[in-house]
Amino acid sequence: QVQLVESGGGLVQAGGSLRLSCAASGRTFSNYNIGWFRQAPGKEREFVAAINWSGTSTQYADSVKGRFTIARDNTQNAAYLQMNSLKPEDTAVYYCAASRLSIPTNARRASYSWGQGTQVTVSS
Repeated sequence: QVQLVESGGGLVQAGGSLRLSCAASGRTFSNYNIGWFRQAPGKEREFVAAINWSGTSTQYADSVKGRFTIARDNTQNAAYLQMNSLKPEDTAVYYCAASRLSIPTNARRASYSWGQGTQVTVSS
C-alpha cells in the first residue's frame, strides 16, 4: 500500500486560508485516486473532496464547494487541498486517503490507505 502523510494544518481565523498537503511514498502515486476527509470532535468522519489518478476529475462535498480546491502533482507524489474562506465549522482533523480501485468518497472504507491526519482549527 501507499503511505500517506498529511501536513499544513494549523490555527486560522474565520475567512482565512490554509493549504493542506498529502505526501505519498511506497508505491506509484499516479496509480492512486486521492480523497480528503475530515472528522470534527464528536462527529463521524466525512468526505470533503476527491480527485482521480490523472487529475482530470474532481468531486466535492456540498459544504465546501466554491471554497476548497483539490489538486495533485504526480511528479511530486503529492496531493493538495486549498481551503479558502474558512469557517469555524471547518474545524476538524483532515485526512487524505488513497485507492487504486475507486475514487475515495466513502469515509468508512477501511480498505483505503489512510494518513494520520492534520488538525485544522478555525477561530471565529
